[in-house]
Amino acid sequence: MRQIILDTETTGLEAHLGHRIIEFAGLEMVNRKLTGRYLHLYMHPERQIDPDAERVHGISLDFLADKPKFAQVADELAAFLRDAELIIHNAPFDLGFLNAEFDRVGLPRANALCNGVIDTLAMARDLFPGKRNNLDALCDRFEIDRANRVFHGALIDCELLAEVYLAMTRGQDSLAMDIDMETPRQDALTGLAFERKPLRVLPASEAELAEHAAYLDTLDKAAKGACIWRSLAPADPTEGSA
Repeated sequence: MRQIILDTETTGLEAHLGHRIIEFAGLEMVNRKLTGRYLHLYMHPERQIDPDAERVHGISLDFLADKPKFAQVADELAAFLRDAELIIHNAPFDLGFLNAEFDRVGLPRANALCNGVIDTLAMARDLFPGKRNNLDALCDRFEIDRANRVFHGALIDCELLAEVYLAMTRGQDSLAMDIDMETPRQDALTGLAFERKPLRVLPASEAELAEHAAYLDTLDKAAKGACIWRSLAPADPTEGSA
């Protein structure tokens, strides 16, 4: 399956009030692995940037002075998104801006171009109700390094969101999970050599085990019997955790 992890930065918060996209970033992932293909664009918004927005992303109108307008990159962006499943944190926000931009140039909306949308914010709220679920909080929760994140940049956020998505869907805990621990490899996006450190295994705490047991009780009630997990789980709940 082809997926695009994407993020945008904008001149403000309301697409319906004429705010525009000034940065787009998307990373291509196929079968849960980054392919190394990505699209990163800066665009001149043809309007002022709200000061509050600029303080968040650090992008000034002076920086964008020589950048293309959205209409000049719209076809390239649409081709990149076409037929992919989109992975977005707070999807209604980014889709609202993308759809408004595509409307201006007479192209199909992002929802029509893509093959479905996964909103990782909605996913996180289901997994962690009542907790902070912004990207920073999720990175902290899954122990994802965000040391290089100075501004709220779209490309950096895509890299972090890829890690968060894989962690939340439990297919693998890192983009580098399948890499030989002994052999240096290259990062799929940057091409820089890196060496995978051994993964740290954290056993569940007593509180987490109790919360898990309570959740299984709700499954038992819904199934009107013992859920399948209880038949698979070891008698000792800490077995295999260290």
